[in-house]
Amino acid sequence: MTDLSYRERRRAIEHYFDRTAAEAWARLTSTAPVSGVRATVRAGRDRMRATLLSWLPDDLSGRRILDAGCGTGALAIEAARRGAEVVAIDLSPTLVNLARERTPPELSRAALRPEEPQGGSVQFLAGDMLDPELGHFDHVVGMDSLIHYRPQDAVRVLGSIAPRSTRSLLFTFAPSTPLLGTMMSLGKLFPRGDRAPAIEPVREARLRRLIAAEPALSGWQPGRCERVASGFYISQALELVRR
Repeated sequence: MTDLSYRERRRAIEHYFDRTAAEAWARLTSTAPVSGVRATVRAGRDRMRATLLSWLPDDLSGRRILDAGCGTGALAIEAARRGAEVVAIDLSPTLVNLARERTPPELSRAALRPEEPQGGSVQFLAGDMLDPELGHFDHVVGMDSLIHYRPQDAVRVLGSIAPRSTRSLLFTFAPSTPLLGTMMSLGKLFPRGDRAPAIEPVREARLRRLIAAEPALSGWQPGRCERVASGFYISQALELVRR
């Protein structure tokens, strides 16, 4: 991964989510009525989020989680409800502010007082998920946050985060299938507000080869894998665990 390619892609993603489609994503991640296209995406994202959460322990007390690309915070909030200390970060300050607004006061780390017992909490930040100042984590979750990067860059992002994670890396990728290719072509016909930013499909076999060849991931091995397909939403989750 070159710093230039990563930074350029990161800027494009930030611009999309913070400016072009911030209002659309705020609506998509709420309970407000949406178009048929967005309804399939909402349902797919709900299923994918439930899948990733099911790969974490039911009781997350004492565990620290990085939600890399948290969006409006639904996954982070649920993990905090299970007792986790969650650091949730996203490139879009607009979406991060919305996530803070949606966070129950009892889970907001900013609202906690030192004398209060420490349970589950979530801290929302706008910035780069690769920032080493974020610290170390038991689990890292990246739901649909790496799908916009070239596969080799996405794997190197995982390699950059891996040394700061002790248990598992959970992430999604866009599976390269004829159906997804057709959907991507059809998606260009929809109004801009209904379009997702460009994604980088990859075949599962190639992704696994890239992971196996990444030196920084030599201490990790693939675990569970599950695909979610819901209308115009197709994404696949993969778990990496410490050997």
